[in-house]
Amino acid sequence: KMKTLLEKTIKDAMKDRKRTMGAKQVLGSMKNSKLIVISQSIPRTIAEKIQESAKKQNVPTLNFEGSSVALGRLAGLQFRVSTMSLTSVSDANIKSILKESGSK
Repeated sequence: KMKTLLEKTIKDAMKDRKRTMGAKQVLGSMKNSKLIVISQSIPRTIAEKIQESAKKQNVPTLNFEGSSVALGRLAGLQFRVSTMSLTSVSDANIKSILKESGSK
């Protein structure tokens, strides 16, 4: 139901290659991130590490309402994506996506 803008944003990021996928990669590229999407499949300790790091860099995180399989599918991929950071999302879109999903 809430996939609309998030889905479009992820598809655009995939097309333009303006994204990083995987926990290690996301943690390593935090300062270039505009929004981090975390699936429900990710181990809690890793999710917390990402959220902590994101908070330090003032990068918003979105808890994706679905598994890494669903997130991968959303991105048009045949494999799981536990977490993904988007590097070129407008602030207006980030606000709307976060509002849509009801997280902060």
